[in-house]
Amino acid sequence: MKLANMFIFLLLISPFSQKEELAITHQGEEILTIHPADILMDPILQPFTDHTKVHEIMERVGELVQEEPVNAKIGKSGEIVAEKTGYKLDKQDFSKNLFHSLYSQSEHEIEVPINTVHPKVDSEVLASLRSQKIGHYDTYFNSNNKERTHNIRLAAESIDSTVVFPGETFSFNEVVGKRTKEKGYMPAPVIVRGEVSEGIGGGICQVSSTIFNAVDNAGVQIEQRYSHSKRVPYVPEGRDATVSWYGPDFTFKNIYNQPLLLRANVYGGQMSVSVYSSDVINFESREIPGASKKLPEETEIKRQKEE
Repeated sequence: MKLANMFIFLLLISPFSQKEELAITHQGEEILTIHPADILMDPILQPFTDHTKVHEIMERVGELVQEEPVNAKIGKSGEIVAEKTGYKLDKQDFSKNLFHSLYSQSEHEIEVPINTVHPKVDSEVLASLRSQKIGHYDTYFNSNNKERTHNIRLAAESIDSTVVFPGETFSFNEVVGKRTKEKGYMPAPVIVRGEVSEGIGGGICQVSSTIFNAVDNAGVQIEQRYSHSKRVPYVPEGRDATVSWYGPDFTFKNIYNQPLLLRANVYGGQMSVSVYSSDVINFESREIPGASKKLPEETEIKRQKEE
């Protein structure tokens, strides 16, 4: 009886552990090579897979083939730049194909199965949202302050063409992301009076404050807004929205039954945010006090020596 069990055991393990390396391919190109023995709990004693190792392989393959979808956006000349479809690993099919190939004597290659990931915003959605402007706001800054201007422009580009669907909440920090050197943000050695600087990314609060006034003008529901501890001069008193990656955020909810499109642009020393929607939207706008065109006072920050 023991001899018979050992024979069955050897039959089970033989095609699995002695198989040649298994090639994982994507779009016809090899991206990973696996030796069957590498995912066994014990190649000599146990014909069972190590689920942790299989999971690690699956995660690795998923990272290699994943392509994030890209939303459609509006170009600098007003044209619609088409969306791009994304892709991700079909884990269920990959797992099934992996084990089938491992126990097969003839198959030495797996083409990675993938699922299509459609972008949230396509060209059709954007085209339908440019017909009616329901909110707008302008603020002004000193364009000679190169670092601060650069940061404002970079954040505005992150906001531009953002679509907020009905019932959805917009988060400034989520959309713009962390302000880092790797993303191109710069330390602003000069800040406006009363503004709290994040160090890297000085000037960002003017962007969030401009958005706040534009969407408030459009009558949306403000969910989260914090003012600076001191008045800032680029918006009227009480009309600012301070943000920080590790601190306050600015958020609003689209309470309408139509999506909202945010357009953010920088022209010289002027930042503009407009809110658009479809021609069938039923909205109630709010009167918002305009910002002064007078350039605010600026204070130079002493740079600390890097250790």
